[in-house]
Amino acid sequence: MDTLLARLHATITRLRGPGGCPWDCRQTPQSMKKYLLEETKELAEAIEEGDADHVREELGDLFFILTMLAVLYEERGDFTLGDSLQDIQAKMVRRHPHVFGDAPTPTIEEQRRLWEAIKADEKDPSPAP
Repeated sequence: MDTLLARLHATITRLRGPGGCPWDCRQTPQSMKKYLLEETKELAEAIEEGDADHVREELGDLFFILTMLAVLYEERGDFTLGDSLQDIQAKMVRRHPHVFGDAPTPTIEEQRRLWEAIKADEKDPSPAP
């Protein structure tokens, strides 16, 4: 994990730990859904405004919410933040064979179709014949 992301993770873990913040300690994935939707909407509005400082602030808020969710699932033993980061990194490499592999560079439309095909294979992989 990146050092700053690790520090945010540690901050949230402390907020939820003994002597931490009562509000943070009460949160569940279900209770955080409301804040996730609110912060995502606020980020979209900041992007629409074209105000980079506001986007920066809202991105930070969203990183907090996402990291809090990861900590909540870690506490339950479901997965770690590192698992999620590893999964998304592998997914992006897999879905960009023209960048990370030997595939030829597609047109934008070809790339869209390829992305959808790879995504479909990930969701429902066909058994090998």
